[in-house]
Amino acid sequence: MKYYHFLWISVLFFACSNTANSKSDNENKSDLSGYFNEEWANNKLWYDGLSEVAIYDAQRTVYNKERNFEYTYITVAEDFNKKFRVKTDDYQRKDLYKVMKVNAFCKIETENYPYHYLTSMFFNFKQPWLMDKMTNGSQEWCGNTFKEYLADGNHYTLKYHSYFDGEGDGEKALPANLLIEDQLNYTLRSLNFKAGLKFGTKILESQISSKVGNLKVYDATISVEDEGKDIVGKKSWRVILKLDNDKINTYYFDQAYPNILVKQETWDNRNLILKKSTRYAYWKH
Repeated sequence: MKYYHFLWISVLFFACSNTANSKSDNENKSDLSGYFNEEWANNKLWYDGLSEVAIYDAQRTVYNKERNFEYTYITVAEDFNKKFRVKTDDYQRKDLYKVMKVNAFCKIETENYPYHYLTSMFFNFKQPWLMDKMTNGSQEWCGNTFKEYLADGNHYTLKYHSYFDGEGDGEKALPANLLIEDQLNYTLRSLNFKAGLKFGTKILESQISSKVGNLKVYDATISVEDEGKDIVGKKSWRVILKLDNDKINTYYFDQAYPNILVKQETWDNRNLILKKSTRYAYWKH
């Protein structure tokens, strides 16, 4: 995989604030810059031509029963082109921009048939809280559902193809001033970690499902604690996401760069614990 130097192309949703001193609980994504390290992805680690492949022991409740399975998260730097918003094959193009791709894949067995989920997320390289594009596909014996979220100026455009009655094929606009719950496994890695850090933001509930659903958005708070203990052999930061009083997620990130997620516990039992992490070119045969 080759990388070339070029001008950074920024996805601009709105004007950015320069400080984090006067933030409110109703801030938008532009105001989050003070809480994150904009240089987090600009590290030689991501220019080695390899991908980080992290495998988690996972749990999720399906049909009112806790299911155990493996979840694989693949994180790798890529060059996108603006015309198609996909990984480019032509590195001489003039419309290239850098993204970090995170692919999350799992297969969940049930009594009758398995569920497959693949979620692809693409992040602005210099602003890891800004997601340029996200797709989610689900496949099981009843049918396929595909959803695409594209950052488009001051909103996300959601296009979906669902096999569920009442959804079918359609398009919706979502405000850009939110984070999607599924992106937090990556975005929170780039926090300016400090015990006591706390801020508010809007969070769209997890989109990893076979339905479009009601697209619930929360006025949430994120706070950081220095856990000071080992989790799977890694001293970790503890990050609390409070969606509301009854819905709280907890994330643990390795205190050493690249701050990989080592454990996740959510209010609805979407749990992860790191099993192993390696770097290799998974696309080579």
